[in-house]
Amino acid sequence: MSYRRRPRVPPVEEAPAAAPTGLEAFHNLTAPGPWLMMLEARAPWEAMALLAVAPWMSRLPSGDGHPVLVFPGLGAADASTAALRRFLKQQGYTAYPWEQGFNLGPRDGVLEGCRTRIRELQQRHESKVSLIGWSLGGIYAREMAKEMPEHVRCVVTLGTPFTGHPRATNAWRFYEMVSGQHAHDGDLLAEVRKPPPVPTTSIFSKTDGVVAWECSINPPGHAHTENIEVHASHLGMGMNPMALYAIVDRLHQDPGHWQRFDVQGARRWFFKVAHQPEMVTQWY
Repeated sequence: MSYRRRPRVPPVEEAPAAAPTGLEAFHNLTAPGPWLMMLEARAPWEAMALLAVAPWMSRLPSGDGHPVLVFPGLGAADASTAALRRFLKQQGYTAYPWEQGFNLGPRDGVLEGCRTRIRELQQRHESKVSLIGWSLGGIYAREMAKEMPEHVRCVVTLGTPFTGHPRATNAWRFYEMVSGQHAHDGDLLAEVRKPPPVPTTSIFSKTDGVVAWECSINPPGHAHTENIEVHASHLGMGMNPMALYAIVDRLHQDPGHWQRFDVQGARRWFFKVAHQPEMVTQWY
């Protein structure tokens, strides 16, 4: 009796799980850990550093005097942006507080108050208004620019979590408590991710102890958006010398001939940028 050998069947290998992409990757982000949160204690040192480099910063090109409206972060009021606004005035810009009290989320009347404020400043100066927002304040700045692009010159955000899930921050519980709103509204998050139709700059730090830095990255595919990385804490970003240097450089741009932040020369030692799709892909 003869036996026919059965052909050897190779074992079936399971396909490796695909890496999360798109919105899945954003939902997998986690908030900064305890070590980064502890590093937020360096914020006062950033303020002292600003004083130390003040003579050098004063040599920067003078501004054209156009109005700049500054939005504070979650739980903060105009006092928190006083140093930033004072610096901008010294650099030749007309900086204004938002005058809406403590930023406790989009409560009744706050958004309309922001719209009115922007219209008033635009009419007073007969010039478009630049908007700067720190943390949650950057969400206001971006949304106002979407609603009123004819009144807005440019947008600059500092550590603002406009991409990704709010729970990738260490402030989402506080936000829900003080605002009375849910941080996981899918439709709202999708809208917030869209960039404004004006030149838009996100300044972020990979050592941010409050917001996961990936939440502050403008996606590729938009010629008028950019991302600038600085070494800063979240709480000190509005006083950090490198962040303020980048802000002034952006405000100095002619919106009609806007160019992305250049890191050639000595700047490459202090800043990193993400403009191209492949650069953003590597960072995720």
